[in-house]
Amino acid sequence: MGYDLAKIESVKAIKIKQNYKTDVQVQIKLTIKLKEEIDVQNISVKLVSNDSWFNQVDKRWLIKYRELREIPDDVFNLLQYFCGEKIPYKEWTRDARRMFITEMTSEEQDKILQFFKEKKMLIVSDILRGRCEFCAERMLVVKKTSYYERVLKSINEVMNFYGNGEVLISPQGSLKIGKITMQRKGWDWWRETAKMLQFKIDPTELF
Repeated sequence: MGYDLAKIESVKAIKIKQNYKTDVQVQIKLTIKLKEEIDVQNISVKLVSNDSWFNQVDKRWLIKYRELREIPDDVFNLLQYFCGEKIPYKEWTRDARRMFITEMTSEEQDKILQFFKEKKMLIVSDILRGRCEFCAERMLVVKKTSYYERVLKSINEVMNFYGNGEVLISPQGSLKIGKITMQRKGWDWWRETAKMLQFKIDPTELF
């Protein structure tokens, strides 16, 4: 992190238990010119155990994203079909409970793409950094194999890395925002929470 170790009096790590981007807050007590001060670093931590492990970085109900990002009515309506809040408006979809973006009309697909292209970096910031007092300043990825490997990056580096790339519709019918995947949560034993919208990354790519 660039600290002069000779000036550090102590280091304290506090686990943040609520639903914030920061998992651990590190408080560094420094002595500089005989004066003491506390410096704080908010760190998002990702633990992975193999070479390709997608990690959920944000998950909310669609209405919460609408409030956060002012999603227009037409795009919100289409995302309701995508998440399964509305049943498909046409027959013979891959899943009777919801629609994939590739099953929508070309005009509807363009509306979704246009919105996410316009809001791209704001969305990347929301899902990786957050907005509150516990917004993440760094990301620590720990990979557990036969031993532990770790990489620590500033959150700006992380956002630039994962946000780099086009906004496009994947062959599977979900949305790619750079290296971030947007999809319906699913896999929740048919509970309502399966209809939530989530964003995922592969943290091992930071290595």
